Amino acid sequence: MTSIVAEKSSIHPSAVIHPTAVISEGVTIGPNVVIGENVKIGKGTRVIANAYIEFAEIGENCTISPFSTIGSEPQDLGYKGEPTKVVIGDGTIVKENVTIHRGAACGDYTTRVGKKCLLMVGSHIAHNCVLEDEVILANLVTLGGHVHVGFGAFVGGMSVFHQNIRIGSMAIISGFSASRQDILPYSKGEGRPPVPRGLNVIAMKRRGVSQEIRTATNEAFKLLISEEYNTSQAIEKIKAEIPMNEYIENMIEFIQTSKRGVLLKSHKAGYQSLED
Repeated sequence: MTSIVAEKSSIHPSAVIHPTAVISEGVTIGPNVVIGENVKIGKGTRVIANAYIEFAEIGENCTISPFSTIGSEPQDLGYKGEPTKVVIGDGTIVKENVTIHRGAACGDYTTRVGKKCLLMVGSHIAHNCVLEDEVILANLVTLGGHVHVGFGAFVGGMSVFHQNIRIGSMAIISGFSASRQDILPYSKGEGRPPVPRGLNVIAMKRRGVSQEIRTATNEAFKLLISEEYNTSQAIEKIKAEIPMNEYIENMIEFIQTSKRGVLLKSHKAGYQSLED
């Protein structure tokens, strides 16, 4: 069996390509790259020198930078070599020394990275994580297993997140943060843990959210983080007093479906969640 390499692809002679690999048209594979078992690479993707890939499906027009590792075994003591994988969407950029581990043998057996994501130098995505489209991880961000990162979220450098937490859509988290609880969608957070300090109105505006909706969502956000109300009281007050929109509904649903609790209050107030 020989690997399938489409025409107009450029493969450096020092690259090692496993017989099961499928390389699409217009792919560039640089010096000393290793393409291992069960890899599919989409059209126009560049795999630069010294990258290592196995058990992965990579979309079109991606960039895989030097010394990045995609699809290696998960750091899970229960993993026994089951057929798991990584899936990366079109247009994603993986910078130097990034590690993306393939799934452990649970869930859908897959670690997923969406379209047009940017994974900066040294960031780590553990087994069974899901990153939705347009997520940005700055340098040295570390995600434990089964972390879910929502659409358009931005995570600052050297931040660390416990396994099984969720980072909400369009949340922005400052560098050197850490959390063991979920991060509210559309929030701006900082610290250890990254307590929400405001609504990420800039991201919402850039994505075409109207002033009226941003204002209503900000009022709901203020109630959720208020020291005056617990979370259940804040949600009831929002429903009674503020015109609902999809962003407010998303925040409420996010809180109500949380398994680890959502970080809303300061250290002094302690963590707040519906379970409290």
